[in-house]
Amino acid sequence: MFLGHYGVAFAAKRGAPRTSLGLLVFAGEFLDELWPVLLLLGVEQVRVVPGLMVMSPLEFVSYPWSHSLAMAVVWGVLVAAIYFAVRKYGRGSVMLGALVVSHWFLDLPVHQKDLPLWPGVSPKYGWGLWNVPVATYIIEFTIFLAGVSAYTRITRPVDRIGRWGWWIYVTLLAILYVASNGPPPPSVSALAWTSMGIWLFVPWAWWIDKHRVLILPPPRQENSASRPISPV
Repeated sequence: MFLGHYGVAFAAKRGAPRTSLGLLVFAGEFLDELWPVLLLLGVEQVRVVPGLMVMSPLEFVSYPWSHSLAMAVVWGVLVAAIYFAVRKYGRGSVMLGALVVSHWFLDLPVHQKDLPLWPGVSPKYGWGLWNVPVATYIIEFTIFLAGVSAYTRITRPVDRIGRWGWWIYVTLLAILYVASNGPPPPSVSALAWTSMGIWLFVPWAWWIDKHRVLILPPPRQENSASRPISPV
């Protein structure tokens, strides 16, 4: 899963309007942001096996610290606690924690049986839809486009950065996703360093969000048009 994580993060802006889109993206992709770091440190292992699955040549030998359900919950609680300690925004902290944990469940349909429940000896789960490209594309783009639509409808640009920066961001994510289903990476090291590139989408989302404002519905007793407000 790739685009789906971003789609859920975009949609989460409605539930936590005062939280930056950059932080929402950070939380939604946190497990995949952590994974290449642990690969480079030798803590987790993956093998490149061409033909392993139709849409993925990666055999996830060991990644319990980044992709087990138990650790996703731990990381989610930690991210939520740090955010709440700094911002004192309950809805935002809950949303960030939920996004971190959601990553495991969004990966479940596409992975083969390699997602552990906890570090150590653990049963592993996965439905294997990476072997069914049509189903994978439908799931990914449905979630992604729903999130894009949700964020676009509750915010509006205040300048060209907010308008064109957002659509370039969305388009580039879609292009990268399609391109990622090409030839397998030449090595695990190349895979890890390339995967580190997703960190760039966090400050980019933060920057775009700074150039858009929320459009919230008016109070029920009023009949005026929706009014824009800037998130804190």
